[in-house]
Amino acid sequence: MNHRESIAMRIGSLPSDRRSLLKAVGIAGIAGMPLLAACTAQNAPAGTGSGGTGASGTPSASLLPAPEPQVKPLLDQQKVNGALAKLDGIVQGAMESTGVPGVAVAVVYRDQMVYAKGFGLRESGKPETVDADTVFQVASVSKPLASTVAAVAVSRKAISWTDPVINHSPGFALKDPYVTRNATVADLLSHQGGLSTGAGDLLEDLGFDQAYILSHLNQQPLDSFRASYNYSNFGYTAGALAAADAMKLPWADLAEEVLFKPLGMTSTSYRHADYEKASNRALIHVPAGNKSWVAKYSRDADAEAPAGGASSSVHDLARWIRLQLADGSFEGKEVVAPDALGVTHVPHAVSGPPATPAARTRFYGLGWNVSYDDHARLMLGHSGAFSLGAATAVSLLPGEQLGIVALTNGRPQGIPEAICASFLDTAQNGAPTVDWFGFTAGAFQKIDEAEKPKVDYSQAPQRVQPARGNDFYVGKYANSYYGQLNVAVESGVLTLELGPAGRTTKFPLKHFDGDTFSFESIGENANGLAGAIFAPGADGAAPGAGGTASSVRLDFYDQTGLGTFTRG
Repeated sequence: MNHRESIAMRIGSLPSDRRSLLKAVGIAGIAGMPLLAACTAQNAPAGTGSGGTGASGTPSASLLPAPEPQVKPLLDQQKVNGALAKLDGIVQGAMESTGVPGVAVAVVYRDQMVYAKGFGLRESGKPETVDADTVFQVASVSKPLASTVAAVAVSRKAISWTDPVINHSPGFALKDPYVTRNATVADLLSHQGGLSTGAGDLLEDLGFDQAYILSHLNQQPLDSFRASYNYSNFGYTAGALAAADAMKLPWADLAEEVLFKPLGMTSTSYRHADYEKASNRALIHVPAGNKSWVAKYSRDADAEAPAGGASSSVHDLARWIRLQLADGSFEGKEVVAPDALGVTHVPHAVSGPPATPAARTRFYGLGWNVSYDDHARLMLGHSGAFSLGAATAVSLLPGEQLGIVALTNGRPQGIPEAICASFLDTAQNGAPTVDWFGFTAGAFQKIDEAEKPKVDYSQAPQRVQPARGNDFYVGKYANSYYGQLNVAVESGVLTLELGPAGRTTKFPLKHFDGDTFSFESIGENANGLAGAIFAPGADGAAPGAGGTASSVRLDFYDQTGLGTFTRG
């Protein structure tokens, strides 16, 4: 999942489902919330898009680095040291109030890693502790890492931000041929390709691989091209992979060669297998009640590797933060051209228009949330979130040369966002001006309440209509997006089988009412019981009579109208 925008900025206007909320990007702005004021959108007019070109064929203004604002730094070493002295207590307070098993935090100031510590346990109930080199799954913090990799490809003239993706990835296709021909790398890395939030995610939950998912995005309905903003993991993945194709390297190899090795990020990878074999790694956890947590799930995000599949340590990520704050240089050597990296740091899309005249507009760059505070200081950030058990956040104040990253091995509750916000607030004001932990916890509680399914399949209707005989439902059903679905009887239980060949998942069906059955949803986006609604054939057979169902609709998988399977 993913991964969200500043909770403080967005809680009043966030989408209502978890995929939108937790994938609706990082925390730019939250740390400076007491100082925030309205700012002016820097987007091209609707319809021209971030990937447009002027009459001369040069990149549009939105793809040029923003001029540096003449802003006097408000922080100094003494203020930062004061905040650093309180950071242990901030983290420990978060752990005591939530019970989250493990946390790691690093801070960069003036091109130095000035803080790097681990707290708690890699796995609940086990003795191994977290340190600054413990490897965490970073979820959507993978996105700004990926845009940095793409910026290196741009630096080396292998690709440009305004190149159509199809020029480098010939198999790329979306539902609208015009969008397929014209969607640029920048369009997809700023979530303006028109794909809906969550497009492809449910295929990933079922175990389909990257090639299958990307090749089926052309069935997804599209929103307005370049005039809409929809946070999309697989749209982002397609945009990043164009850079890998241009460099003629697999994505994980490219990231390693052009970013991780030059920075000495020896514990960072876009391969889930590398995370699994790391001897010093934090397992992901979900709450088990009364501040206890359990390492219950595994989350392989290789299918969306550029968007959510990275793993890293805070020690490594501090090096990457230094690169961001030094305009593409690391220890005196240029790794990525400043102009190419600068494009990732400026607004490309309005991610949230202001709800009132006094509210602040929210922007998305290329893999970063972008905002500005009352002092015209640029703020960059992003969160990462796996509902199966990881939550991460990074927040930068480039004008102050200050950045912080926080990684946790627990299901999202706003913990890393609050750690980052509390630290930066303390650096600026001597102490937090907001109860960030209470605020973010409340916001996440609202998210949990909003994600509940529309139909509560745990509550049977007052008058339940009987099911037909099993033979009515049993059979093979086809769907061009999800593939084949089989319904069979196993040990007397009606069972639904779905997923990629050789790796299908079986879902026991429980009768709910009439021709409707329930089953337990699975994966990163699971939200409890879902419905399998069978439709009678032309014979319209009555309950208990003969005939067979003509189709079955899975409501959980039907969020963009693709969830109906036809008997074949």
